[in-house]
Amino acid sequence: MRYDLAAVQGLPARDAVSANAANFARSGAWPGMWRYKSVLPDVLPVTLGEGWTPVLRSKRYPGVYLKEEGANPTGSFKARGLALAVTMARHYGLRKLAVPSAGNAAGALAAYAAAAGIEANIFMPKDVPFANYLEAVLYGAHVTLVDGLISDCGRMVAERKGREGWFDISTLKEPFRLEGKKTMGYELVEQLGWEYPAAVFYPTGGGVGLIGMWKAFGELEELGWVKPGKRPRMIAVQSAGCAPMVRAFDAREAASTMWQNADTFASGLRVPKPYGDYLMLQILRESGGMALAFPDEKILASLQDWARNEGIFLSPEGAAATAAYDELLARGELRLEDRVLLFNTGAGLKYADVTAQAMGLRRPLAD
Repeated sequence: MRYDLAAVQGLPARDAVSANAANFARSGAWPGMWRYKSVLPDVLPVTLGEGWTPVLRSKRYPGVYLKEEGANPTGSFKARGLALAVTMARHYGLRKLAVPSAGNAAGALAAYAAAAGIEANIFMPKDVPFANYLEAVLYGAHVTLVDGLISDCGRMVAERKGREGWFDISTLKEPFRLEGKKTMGYELVEQLGWEYPAAVFYPTGGGVGLIGMWKAFGELEELGWVKPGKRPRMIAVQSAGCAPMVRAFDAREAASTMWQNADTFASGLRVPKPYGDYLMLQILRESGGMALAFPDEKILASLQDWARNEGIFLSPEGAAATAAYDELLARGELRLEDRVLLFNTGAGLKYADVTAQAMGLRRPLAD
């Protein structure tokens, strides 16, 4: 998506954003990510209150800010992209949507499709967290559980969409999910006083959020809404059980190759070949960033550490980001005073079953 920004250029960021938020508030709606309506498609939104999630300051690390995307509807950052994708689907008169999902996109599509009165067809691995399956069924979507990975789900959607009359809203197969995700970039800059942090730690599966935020930074600079300064280093974080971006980055490749036998309890990171891998690799290098991966044991340890010491129940994906921060701090590549932003991309409670399993925790039997 490209916009004519001339009408907004020169208008102070606070004025433009405040005007949009005020208009939504007058209608009784939560402005959320639609406070940035000036840089989004001009349509009537299908909204459940997505966006404008809190930034939480760490109790222990003075430079760490955590973006709590679990506060979104359906409990994850996927609400942003699917809100805009479904909004535009309704705008263009589409009646049947389909998506492959590692988990959270399934629940988000199902919810927004239900709100818009559109049919949702969802394909996801059979071992996704149970909450993902439950919400998709509850919202009335047509759900197919697949004995495989998200790549297998994507192949099934591609094979059947023509015959079934579905519009495929897979990652980066249409432009609007990216536009919803880019609002994370606008929000983090606004919530940090219209300044860039030194680094952004982003759990990376499909990577649309990383690409979207980079697009947002370009728009912010064109609008003059961000204080001049170097863009943040973008840190892509994966699980050692599925790390195609890390392997490609370390090998200085232009794109990733399929990761065989992907296995991690961080289901959102279990994407063996991201569709936008070449874009992410360009961004990582242009920003002076990097890609890091950690074993599930280290991710779980960071999840437990933040729960006990910060009172925050991270998703496994979010715990990969906190593990990455600890690693760079230990290496001396970051100082405690460096202001960085870490993404918790989903609510930890959505992963109750897989996290309990990783911990070896079972429900106690009654006496």
